[in-house]
Amino acid sequence: MASTDVHVRVSEKEILKYDLEIKALIQDITEFTGPQSKLTEINADVKKCFHFLRLRIQDLEQMAMEQDKESDKQGLISQVEGHKKQMLSNQTAWRKANLASKLSIDKMEKHALLNGANDDVRQRKMTKEGMAQTTSDITENLMSISRMMAQQVQQSEDTITTLATSSRTAQETNEEFRTMTGTIQLGRKLITKYNRRELTDKLLIFLALALFLATVLYILKKRLFPFL
Repeated sequence: MASTDVHVRVSEKEILKYDLEIKALIQDITEFTGPQSKLTEINADVKKCFHFLRLRIQDLEQMAMEQDKESDKQGLISQVEGHKKQMLSNQTAWRKANLASKLSIDKMEKHALLNGANDDVRQRKMTKEGMAQTTSDITENLMSISRMMAQQVQQSEDTITTLATSSRTAQETNEEFRTMTGTIQLGRKLITKYNRRELTDKLLIFLALALFLATVLYILKKRLFPFL
């Protein structure tokens, strides 16, 4: 019996908890202003709470049927009927809250559409007024781009001219270098030739000197030592 009382109290507490959660969610739906996806999530939570509440009421009803005393049984059945009525009342309030929320969302959407239409009218006016300025700005930008392109073309022409001049200068320098190289090679050949000539002259001078000395010695010999 004591165990049954404990189960009854636990079921009563859970029934009360789900009833309060459902009432809080219904209040949220009543005050809801959007978006629709969030409303769908809240309704899913309400359905879940109703499911658990229905299970707890069924458990309490089952425990009422298992009571030994008729008075206890009738007392629990009375509580079960009260919980069922409260659940039906919550379901009715839930439907009304969804209807009110839907009307509120529809009203806000219509208001947003009207404001959007007014905004479109103002936007078209602003667009017409700004088209001339935009066209003028585009024309000015195109002219500026054209001037910049002309400057770039002129700079490119100047660069090409400078490169051509530099190329000619490099070619002339290369020609002068080749000319100088030929002159240096010719000078080297002449110096080599002169060095050879100098060696030959030295050899001839040495031979002439030797011949002269031999002649002098021969004359001296004949004069001083005729008997030899």
